[in-house]
Amino acid sequence: MVAVTFLGQPHHDPSELYVSDPHPHRGDTVELRVRVPAGQVAAVHLRHMHDGEAAFVAAAPTDGPGPDEWWAARVLVDNLTLQYRWFLVMADGGTAWLNGSGVHRRDVTDAADFRLITTAAPAWVADAVVYQVFPDRFARSARADERPTPEWAHGARWDEPLRTYDQQQHRQIYGGDLDGIIERLDHIASLGATVLYLTPAFPADTNHRYNASTFDRIDDLLGGDDAMRRLIDACHARGIRVMGDFTANHTGATHEWFLAAQNDGNAPERDFYYWTDEYPGYACWLGFKSLPKLNHASPGLTERLYGEDGVIRRWLRFGLDGWRIDVANMTGRLGGIDLNREVAARTRAAVDAEGDRWLVAEHFYDLHHDVDGSTWHGAMNYAAFSRPVWGWLERPSTNAEDAHFSVTRLLPSIDGPAMIETMAEFMAQVPWAVTTASFNIVGSHDTGRIRWRVGDEGRAMAALGLAHTLPGVPMVYYGDEIGLVGETGEYGRRPFPWQAEETWATGTLQAVRELGALRRDSHALRHGGLRWIGATEDAVAFVRESRQGSALVVAAREATGQKTVPTALLPGIESGRLALGSGIRVEGNQVVMEAERGGIAVWVW
Repeated sequence: MVAVTFLGQPHHDPSELYVSDPHPHRGDTVELRVRVPAGQVAAVHLRHMHDGEAAFVAAAPTDGPGPDEWWAARVLVDNLTLQYRWFLVMADGGTAWLNGSGVHRRDVTDAADFRLITTAAPAWVADAVVYQVFPDRFARSARADERPTPEWAHGARWDEPLRTYDQQQHRQIYGGDLDGIIERLDHIASLGATVLYLTPAFPADTNHRYNASTFDRIDDLLGGDDAMRRLIDACHARGIRVMGDFTANHTGATHEWFLAAQNDGNAPERDFYYWTDEYPGYACWLGFKSLPKLNHASPGLTERLYGEDGVIRRWLRFGLDGWRIDVANMTGRLGGIDLNREVAARTRAAVDAEGDRWLVAEHFYDLHHDVDGSTWHGAMNYAAFSRPVWGWLERPSTNAEDAHFSVTRLLPSIDGPAMIETMAEFMAQVPWAVTTASFNIVGSHDTGRIRWRVGDEGRAMAALGLAHTLPGVPMVYYGDEIGLVGETGEYGRRPFPWQAEETWATGTLQAVRELGALRRDSHALRHGGLRWIGATEDAVAFVRESRQGSALVVAAREATGQKTVPTALLPGIESGRLALGSGIRVEGNQVVMEAERGGIAVWVW
C-alpha cells in the first residue's frame, strides 16, 4: 500500500491565513499570500481578472510561519468576485500555475481559479453546527395527546414500527411536535449545535410536509404558530438559531393557490403553475401529481414568495434565522425553461432584505453552475462532501436506497487518495466562502442512515468526524448521534427512542459531543484553511491552519500502518496536544500517525 503525500508543495486557499480579509467589500484592497517550499521558486506573480480581462501583479517575499517561503501581492477588489491564480517561476527555470486544483506546468482553464466573493454568508455561519429535525419523529409533548389524528393519517405509537411504502408510510403520524423539541433542547445543545434546522412545518396531508396546503401558518399538528413562537424564543434564549425549510419548486395539490387556480381559470393564481394537455393536466415534480410545479415566470408568484409581505420575508420577520430551499437545483427549471438563477437571486434578495440570515440550497450534484456566492450562500454539499465520504466508507447491507434516491445510485467505491482527489476537484470550482457556508452531510431525511451505510461505529465516527473538521458547516441528522439505522430516507425517519436509551450507541454520542465542543474551541476548525497531508487506502490526514491555531486530523476506516511527517512541515505542533481519539503523537522531530481502528483523531496547537 503506497501512501500519497501532499505536504511540501506550493499552497494557497482563500482562508484568513492567506487572505487579509476573506470576506471583502467591493472597493477594498486585499493582500493575498502564497507559501512555497524553500528554494523552489525564484519569482511569483498574481494573475487576476479585471472586468473580464487578465491582469498581473508581481508578488514580493514576506514573512510567514514555518520553513516555507511566503510571497504576497496586493490587489483591488473591483468586481463582485475576485478571480485569481498564481504564476510561479521555478528555481529550475520552469514555470507553473497554482490554482485551486494544484500546481500545473501547463495552461489550464479558469474553472479552478481561486474566487474571493463580496457576497458571503453572515459571519455567524462560520461558527455554526446544524442539527436537523424531522418534526413528526423527534419528540412528542403531552400537548400532542390533545390533538385528533387527521382523516388522512395513520396514527402510531412512539415505539411502533415504521410502515412500508405499500402501507402508505408517508401518512404514518407519530405525533412529534414543536413543544416536544423544546423539551429536548438540552440534548441538542449538548451536541454543540448552534442551528436547529426543521424540515417543513406548514400544513400538509403527509408526515414530511413537502406538499404544503398553505404557507400562511404552521401546522396545528405541530402546535401551530404559537408553538413555533415558543420554539424560536426558547432556541434564541440558548443562542441557537432556527432555520426553516421551503419548497420554492412546488406546492401540494391541496395548496390553496393550486385549488384556486384549478377552480377558476381567471384566478390570479392560474399563472403560478404550468398547465398541460397531458395527464394530470399540469407539470409536477418528477411525475408526482401531488406536487404541482411552480411557474417562476409569473410576476404574481414572485410577489407572493419574495415581496415585502411574501412568504420568505414574512417568516424571517416572525423569527426564523434562515431558509433551506428544497430541490433548489430543479427550481425554475422545466424542459427548455431555465429560470434557476433568477429564482436564486430573488430568494437571496428577499433573505438579505431581512438582514443577517442564512440561505442554503438543497443541491445534489456539481454546485459550481448554480452556487457561486451571488445566489445561495451555500448548499447541502452532497457532491463535494457526502458522496466522496460515502464512497470511501460505505459497505451497505442492501442497495434498497438506490431505488429511491438517485444521488447514491452507481456510487463509486474509492480509497483514501481518491476521496481527497474528488473533494479537491469539486471544492476547487466554487468559492471558498461557498464551501464554508455549505452543510457537511453524512445523512439526511432523504438518505439512508450513516450507521447503516458504513456498517460499524468506527466508520460512522470517521464520517461524523470529517463533517466536523473539514471546511464547511457540520450537519447532524437527528438520531445519527445515537446510531439510528435505516436503509432509505423514509426508513431512516424513525422516532427518536427516548424511551430506550439502552439501544443508543453511547460511544458515538460521546464522540459527537466531543466533536461539537472541539469545533467550538478550535479557531482553526472553524476559520482555518485546508492542506491535505496524505492518504493511504484506509486513512486520510489533513491540517487546518488559521491565525490563531492549527489542527491535525486523521480519519480512518480501518486500522492502518504507521506513517510519519517531519515536525518542521507543521510548525509548532510540538507544543500541541491530542484533543480527540488516539493514534497521533510527536516523537522527536517526527509526527507519528497510526490508526488503531476506524474513527477520527485530532491534535491541536
